Amino acid sequence: MDERTGPEGLAGLLLAAGGGRRLGGRAKALLPHRGRPLVEHAVRVLRDAGCGTVYVVLGAAREQVREQARLEGCVLLDNPDWEDGMGCSLRLGLRALAPVARGAVVSLVDQPGIGAAAVARVAAAFRGPDTLAAASYGGRRGHPVLLGRDHWAAVADTASGDQGARAYLRAHATGLTLVECGDVADPADIDTPADLSRLG
Repeated sequence: MDERTGPEGLAGLLLAAGGGRRLGGRAKALLPHRGRPLVEHAVRVLRDAGCGTVYVVLGAAREQVREQARLEGCVLLDNPDWEDGMGCSLRLGLRALAPVARGAVVSLVDQPGIGAAAVARVAAAFRGPDTLAAASYGGRRGHPVLLGRDHWAAVADTASGDQGARAYLRAHATGLTLVECGDVADPADIDTPADLSRLG
């Protein structure tokens, strides 16, 4: 087992590069939540759920994130092409994880209502490198997503723009395990100024 992963070879992959276009260009990682940058909350959720080292993909305001957020113990990955969308951040993260992990729990920085209970449920679905699982909310697929290593190359081939793994998961729906989390989490995104009320 690599020391950078959890007991099952799982690592956390947090996509935190977004520039918040609909938030007036406010980097989502730096939005205040309970007195600290939102990225810190998202990292803590992955750690509390039992993931090993958390890999964090940064983009917008990445120097400010490094200066202001407490991310000790994380592997920070800079995505200079973050404006191309979530897909390139996912590809970057999976490439970094390839030598060290058997699976990745992928989460988004702008979903503060998803806590460790939901992430742990999804992580518990891991059965090896061929695992494909995702949280669901009332039967609708959402985050976090659990990608076993056997899927990473194909996910990277199809990830583009803001789609991330969506196309791949849709094409492999019959092999996807959905883990209901609607009773313990709220998957709402922070996308617009009206959504800022969801932050603590």
